[in-house]
Amino acid sequence: MFLRLLSDVQWRAANLKWRRMTCSWRSTSSTSEPYPVSLPAQAQVVICGGGILGTSVAYHLSKMGWKDIVLLEQGRLAAGTTRFCAGIVSTARHVSIELKMADYSNKLYQQLEQETGVKTGYMKTGSISLAQTQDRLISLKRIASSLNVMGIPCEIITPKQVAQLHPLINIHDLVGAMYVPEDALVSSANVSLALATAASRNGVQIHEKTSVSHVSVQKGRVTAVETDRGQIQCQYFVNCAGQWAYELGHSGEEPVNIPLHACEHFYLLTHPLKEPLASNLPKPLLSALLRRMPDLEALQIMQLVNCPESFTPDMRCIMGESPTVRGYFVLAGMNSAGISYGGGAGKYLAEWMVNGYPSENVWPLDLKRFGALQSSRTFLRHRVMEVMPLMCDLKVPRWDFQTGRQLRTSPLYDRLDAQGARWMEKHGFERVKYFVPPGKDLLDLDQSKTFYKPDWFDIVGSEVKCCKEAVCVIDMSSFTKFEISSTGDEALESLQYLFSNDLDVPVGHVVHTGMLNEKGGYENDCSIARLSKRSFFMISPTDQQVHCWAWLKNRLPDDSNLTMEDVTWKYTALNLIGPRAVDVLSELSYAPITPEHFPSLFCKEMSVGYANGIRVMSITHTGEPGFMLYIPIEYALHVYNEVMNMGQKYGIRNAGYYALRSLRIEKFFAFWGQDLDAFTTPMECGREFQVKLEKGMQFVGQEALLEQKQNGVYKRFTMFILEDHDTDMDLWPWWGEPIFRNGRYVGKTTSSAYSYTLERHVCLGFVQHFDEKTGEELVVTTDFINQGEYEIDIAGQRFQAKAKLYPFSSLFTHRRRKDEEELSGYQRE
Repeated sequence: MFLRLLSDVQWRAANLKWRRMTCSWRSTSSTSEPYPVSLPAQAQVVICGGGILGTSVAYHLSKMGWKDIVLLEQGRLAAGTTRFCAGIVSTARHVSIELKMADYSNKLYQQLEQETGVKTGYMKTGSISLAQTQDRLISLKRIASSLNVMGIPCEIITPKQVAQLHPLINIHDLVGAMYVPEDALVSSANVSLALATAASRNGVQIHEKTSVSHVSVQKGRVTAVETDRGQIQCQYFVNCAGQWAYELGHSGEEPVNIPLHACEHFYLLTHPLKEPLASNLPKPLLSALLRRMPDLEALQIMQLVNCPESFTPDMRCIMGESPTVRGYFVLAGMNSAGISYGGGAGKYLAEWMVNGYPSENVWPLDLKRFGALQSSRTFLRHRVMEVMPLMCDLKVPRWDFQTGRQLRTSPLYDRLDAQGARWMEKHGFERVKYFVPPGKDLLDLDQSKTFYKPDWFDIVGSEVKCCKEAVCVIDMSSFTKFEISSTGDEALESLQYLFSNDLDVPVGHVVHTGMLNEKGGYENDCSIARLSKRSFFMISPTDQQVHCWAWLKNRLPDDSNLTMEDVTWKYTALNLIGPRAVDVLSELSYAPITPEHFPSLFCKEMSVGYANGIRVMSITHTGEPGFMLYIPIEYALHVYNEVMNMGQKYGIRNAGYYALRSLRIEKFFAFWGQDLDAFTTPMECGREFQVKLEKGMQFVGQEALLEQKQNGVYKRFTMFILEDHDTDMDLWPWWGEPIFRNGRYVGKTTSSAYSYTLERHVCLGFVQHFDEKTGEELVVTTDFINQGEYEIDIAGQRFQAKAKLYPFSSLFTHRRRKDEEELSGYQRE
């Protein structure tokens, strides 16, 4: 707390010193202002916000060679939220990209004082995260595993070791802790001033006391920024306005939705202890300060400080380009971790602007993961009231927010809810996890938070069994659905260029394909049905609604003959899974549904019950037999009732997404946003068959794929079947677990599920190959995968695993006891 007061004093001195230095560099008159009297008429980039994020973006852009940059701050540099930041630089993060950002920030701040001459107060104190329960300790062990494989020193320590590191901590109720010795403490405002100093030396113009009123847009692109001191024409605008980012986004000629909400953030300034603690003592991350450190009760309070901090709907920061305005970038909503993320976040956003993409997968932080629906002020107010306490809460698998719910629902919501549906939320859409049978304790199931075998295990198992032996219905209305059509051949020609597979197929056929970037990575993974010669129906994952629309809109020709419509809300989607699905549909449609009349990957409109115009596709997204029914919403309840009534004699039941996840993972089906991302190519995940390199015309990503085909790939998507894992007693894999080959770290899992067919856990993930002596990245061959001995690290405990590549043979013809399974003799599915 004394350090907080000291930091405030240091900021005032550093701010005055910075202004004098910049005045000297710019050779201005004797004015005390560090900017020329007038603003420049134009610039390549205008950044709004002079806190840690704005100065970091300016610093990294100038380092990458962009010089024509103007940074505007409505007050004084680093005088907003950054000034009141605690200054803790912690790498203890659950999300991989956040961990990488924090690690980069730590390394950057460590050398910043030497680079700029501005004292940043950097001090390597280390950090201690405490655990009062075994579940909390498991959560910390998972983080520790990720830190260690990244080369960041970290250890799980005993309560006694906690007391040795920090003598004021009350350890009587602790079960352990995590110690990260490289974590640090800085003066956050001074770090911001140091970044501004370096940026200014590199040619960035910085103007304080300059407010941005709105951003001008023409033809969907940024053209200028209006300020209280005049207009600046520009190509790029970066919104780093912190708690004002939301309002600034809505002040433009074309609104940009930035879903964040400011909350009150309190801290105390006290007199120092009679015997001051060592300045490099580890700072514990605590929720009950006085109970945890009783000696602090004797401290005299000097001041209570109340300052704002911005929070987002999912506890992750916001970065990236607006889906509606080209050249409008955002970096905001740090959820009280701005100093930890600031350096890395500024670096990735600068790379995004300069290169067109960042050097890491930042999808978990991308602005386009949200839609306009998450920008309601009421929604944000209620959600962040839940988010704030959760910042230090236990992070368990498959956890759901409780606020902001029932925002987007299927027409079948009430019908399914009455039958025991338990819900989760995706992109604002309610989706069923599983159905609770009559007689089960609903409250217990809703509140089950565990790293071990969950309460819903048997329920989901029975749903999976029904999918394999009879027939199940899963409401999948949340999937993103677009219709793309043209009066001529424009639709086909455009899609042929933007997608990797050949879409010039007969009418009625369905094509699985990737929407790739120039590096061959997946921007989307989808199914496209050809409805007519000039009309296509595209189905994508739920959270692709904003991202995919923006990607296509920015690349489709501006042609009045070509139209794209988001029809997600127009259709309810029912997934009819199982061997008896053909019987149910045959009786309801009075049409032949045999493989001869309705082959795999086929689509046609037909009647179901009284309803006409139902789009039926012979796919299930699980590898199991069945059909997807896309039903106009006015017919949804009728068709559902007809399906359930007709299906009674075939053993029909409802099922949820947990069953779907188990089915798709045991069949080695990758999913976009979890297994596939912008840095994963079809060649790396066994999907060469979804690429037509010789389809007669060039497509986006083709050159990168041709190069991989010739030279090989540097990572391979691999299935791992846990062999010595006890489902009832051992910790379950989640995602992000380190993968070891012959004792060496080679990658991480991307998704996992229990296979009720194999009676074992299955993990999917990517394996890389590095030279043991030089660390050079090498091509990953089939032999390299097959000849290794593998282990999966779950919270520090390693479990043996059998590795398999795609394609593989079916193990699912009949059930065997897991101690009798022979995982060999694979054939192509």
